[in-house]
Amino acid sequence: MDGRNDQSAVDVESGERLRPSAVRSRSGRVVTWATVDGPLGVSWEEAEGYAKRFFLWGFACLPLLWAVNCFYFWPVLVSKASSSSPPSFSRIRPYVVRSSIGFIVFAVLLTGWALTFAIGGEHLFGPVWKELVMYNLAEKLQLTGWM
Repeated sequence: MDGRNDQSAVDVESGERLRPSAVRSRSGRVVTWATVDGPLGVSWEEAEGYAKRFFLWGFACLPLLWAVNCFYFWPVLVSKASSSSPPSFSRIRPYVVRSSIGFIVFAVLLTGWALTFAIGGEHLFGPVWKELVMYNLAEKLQLTGWM
C-alpha cells in the first residue's frame, strides 16, 4: 500500500473500479450522484436548484461561485451525455458547463490584468503609472505627515 487513502468503490462481482460518484447497487444497476458528496449530497431536485443559483450568482460579481459549481457538480461536468446517464444530468449540465466557461473567462481576464500591471509597470504605462499604482496612496492623500 502506498499510504494514500483510496476511497473509490470496487464492484464485487466484476472487480472493476467505479468512480466515486457511481456505485453499483445490490440490484446490479449503477447508481450515480450529481455531486462530489455522493450519497451524502443533495437530491436531484435540490441539485438542479443549487447549480442554477451558483451559476446566476456568479454574474453578481461572485465568479468564484462558478468554480464552486464546477467542483461540487464535477460528476455532471465530466460525464458524457449518454442514454445511461440519469435524466437529471441533462437538466443540471448546462448550468455547470456555462459556469466552467464563465470561470475560465474570468480567470484569463484576471490573470491578464495582473500580469499587465506586474510585468508591464512603468515601461508599459509611462508617466501615468504613478497615478495608477496604489502603493503611494498615503503620500498622495498626505496621510504620512502625522506619523
